[in-house]
Amino acid sequence: MSSRKRAAAGGEPDGKMLLVPSSLPTVSRRRVLFGAAAFALLGSTATACRSSSPPPEIAELTAQLDRARSDSQLASDAAPGAPPPVAQALTAISSERSKHAQALSDELVRMVGKDAPTATPTSTTAQPVKPPTVQEVIGALHESADTAAQLAARQTGYRAGLLGSIAASCAAAYTVALVTPGAPQ
Repeated sequence: MSSRKRAAAGGEPDGKMLLVPSSLPTVSRRRVLFGAAAFALLGSTATACRSSSPPPEIAELTAQLDRARSDSQLASDAAPGAPPPVAQALTAISSERSKHAQALSDELVRMVGKDAPTATPTSTTAQPVKPPTVQEVIGALHESADTAAQLAARQTGYRAGLLGSIAASCAAAYTVALVTPGAPQ
């Protein structure tokens, strides 16, 4: 290699390499602590912004959970005032909707990793209300079947099957179990 090429490559023309000292920047403890504090603040800000609303699939399943609990209570409340065969059907529907609520709750716990978030009803002291009618239960079950079927169509895997099963159960309840003999369908 010629002396010119060695000089261009960083060496001396006489064949010796130049020793270039490299000094690493010194970092003080104060700078490290300041950086860690800034990083922690940035992380907590990002977490606070992100945790304001649950993902849509959790919100939709929570709505289904609340609907199942509400339908169960509605059927249970309507049973005492109904004729014996209808009262038995309402009791069975209440039990079935409770099982749906438990299955939805279990799925939400699996997804979230903690107890299922729900909308908690507020209790007020009011005059006793008249018990719901069978028609009100049928209407609620019809709406539950429709919303569960629509949600099942947008899901995959276990959730799609769970919601499809819930939709079918609700539809069977209001079209078969609660139809009184001789009533138009």
